[in-house]
Amino acid sequence: MDGRVPAFRKVLVANRGEIALRVMRACRELGIASVAVYGDDERDAPHVRYADEAYRIPSTQPLPYLDIAALLEVARAAGAEAVHPGYGFLAENADFARACAEAGIVFIGPPPEAIAAMGDKVAARRVAQDAGVPVVPGSDGPVDADGAAAFGAAHGYPIAIKAAAGGGGRGFRVVWDAGEVAEAHRAASGEAERYFGDPTVYVERYLDHPRHVEVQVFADAHGNVVALGERDCSIQRRHQKLIEESPSPAIDAATRRRMGETAVALARAVGYRGAGTVEFLYQDGEFFFIEMNTRIQVEHPVTELVTGIDLVKEQIRVAAGCPLSFDSNVPLLGHAIEVRINAEDPARGFTPTPGQITTYRAPAGFGVRVDSAAEPGFTILPQYDSLIAKLIVWGRDRDEALTRLGRALDEFAVEGVATTIPFHRAVLAVPSFREGTFDTRFLERHPEVLEGLAAAAGTAASNPAPADPPAEPEVYVVEVAGKRFDVRLFPAGDARPARRSRPRVSSSRSGSTAPAGREDLTSPIQGTVLSVAVAEGDRVRQGDLVCVIEAMKMENEITAPHDGVVRAVDVAPGQTVQIGARLARIEADGAS
Repeated sequence: MDGRVPAFRKVLVANRGEIALRVMRACRELGIASVAVYGDDERDAPHVRYADEAYRIPSTQPLPYLDIAALLEVARAAGAEAVHPGYGFLAENADFARACAEAGIVFIGPPPEAIAAMGDKVAARRVAQDAGVPVVPGSDGPVDADGAAAFGAAHGYPIAIKAAAGGGGRGFRVVWDAGEVAEAHRAASGEAERYFGDPTVYVERYLDHPRHVEVQVFADAHGNVVALGERDCSIQRRHQKLIEESPSPAIDAATRRRMGETAVALARAVGYRGAGTVEFLYQDGEFFFIEMNTRIQVEHPVTELVTGIDLVKEQIRVAAGCPLSFDSNVPLLGHAIEVRINAEDPARGFTPTPGQITTYRAPAGFGVRVDSAAEPGFTILPQYDSLIAKLIVWGRDRDEALTRLGRALDEFAVEGVATTIPFHRAVLAVPSFREGTFDTRFLERHPEVLEGLAAAAGTAASNPAPADPPAEPEVYVVEVAGKRFDVRLFPAGDARPARRSRPRVSSSRSGSTAPAGREDLTSPIQGTVLSVAVAEGDRVRQGDLVCVIEAMKMENEITAPHDGVVRAVDVAPGQTVQIGARLARIEADGAS
């Protein structure tokens, strides 16, 4: 069952960070060599060091992991028979799957036709309806702002405007009344264009107290399709998951069976193969299909702990033509919970905090798993996702899992960047979470969670400048024809190998040349300005939007700190700003 897969000798992992390491470890257990790829700023990254071979991606794109031609060039140069895309980047890109096939390389994932069918959320709704899967009431196709307003008038508010080509909370806006439709449509469509290259949006009824429950499915090329239980992903910020668990505290055995059967029917309807996740909203005893993610999920370890199945190894086996190593009678044992440790400051609205990690100590012990690529000296880069680590715990029941999670969070130490660890500790203390009676609006219903973190933070710097790591002996990293090699130099008469030095990265913090005063609005993050909402001479009130800055795949609204008049605007859309850079000067009312 866990033997080697002779069909593949070498697999290229077209991703980075913890998921790249996760795939490479699965390859090693299967006796398959792994190939890492990296950009110019990741020559010494953990996934690069772990792989059997590593190549710099021959791309000039800002995000080289998106360069299909360059990735396939590396795959051919390395002699890889297959590519595993991980999640994110190109994992749900039908064009990438087709390009792999055309190059004679196996794409470890579903067929491109299935990716395309489920990747367009409007088309996916139609497929689901044809397969008898219940869907949230919504538009029959794409809508403009007027169409969204008409749907709201007909069905009532709130409504959700959603990217047709998207997922992961991108291109998603909730509209509570007719006056918000135009701005929400503009924001959702613009974000969809930036993330997915497609501004198309559709509209659905917005359920106001649902659980977000998803079913893990697996299919092979021999006609077998199996559901492996559900995960509850209802604790979210900005429609993006923070805590996931299995089984769901809200689902009974009969509902679990119906959800599983529905998910299997949908997978069969699109000729699915490999690992996939069918996502539902569950409210008042009913569940509705919202989307299918045609890849391995960030939260897949939750299912692995309750089933005992290595989902990534199963992906590789299925892609190599093997039948599933299990059937529909897989027992679900105990309870598993995953929390995402992100480089974000929950005391400041989950503001991203890129920078260098100076201290990293992961928890351990029975029932504790940590998936991460972090280490002391590791740099959280602003152009990528903010994920530092995934902490997953298992217990014989939910109470034991929660107790173990609290212990593990207390052991987890990350310094140099602000993280979501304090947030997870605070959530554990909320009775509705411990009782399992929460929904997707948990943070809205419990403002005391973030208010308490903000109060505790006080005036202390939430993202202090990291200290330089201690000096260590050097190693040289060289590239020959794009392939990475480590070169270690041994001092004369010293047979000990030099330890690998960690990269010294200068702080990303910089500000304007003049010290900021009360009237200066400065950037709390490093990122790219997406839009500017004010002009010189405008009057603003405290909390009014000044600009939107994208950092680490998140849009961050920067608001006026006080009432006043805008005397200068220092940024424009498309401009990159550093932490501390002045964005605008706002003369406070009453200032002399």
